[in-house]
Parts: sequence; structure tokens; C-alpha cells
Amino acid sequence: MRANRVFQLTVSRGGREPAFLNRRRVDRIEVCSIADSEPILYWELPAKQAASLLRRLRADLASTEAEEFLSLWEDADRPG
Repeated sequence: MRANRVFQLTVSRGGREPAFLNRRRVDRIEVCSIADSEPILYWELPAKQAASLLRRLRADLASTEAEEFLSLWEDADRPG
């Protein structure tokens, strides 16, 4: 089954201002399982980095199977 049918992407912006006006804004990105609403992946990033990550996550969610998506991203939310 496609990853976008198994996982939900949630974005919380750290403020109302656009990123170019507030360079210190931190956005939160969460990938949750639709079946049980449990978070699978989580990031807190500066707004510009978050926007880039969102594009990659959305593309992978739409183009990969659920197992493949997890294998691609399973260690991506861990520091270092």
C-alpha cells in the first residue's frame, strides 16, 4: 500500500510570519501512522530546512510503498 495511505504528515509552524521575516522560526514536522495516530518520525527545524524536508517527504509519501518509505526515513530523524 502507498505510504500516503498509511502515514499522515503534520506540520506546525513556529509563528505566523514568513520565514524570510523571522529567520529564527522553528517548524515541527511529524509523520504519524493513520491507523493508530502514533508518531513515527519527528523533526524540529528552522523554517527553510523544514520546507525542503517537506518537499522530499511529500514526494516520497506519494511515490513509495509504506515499507519502502520507512526504510528510507527510519534513521533520518535521529541526530548525527
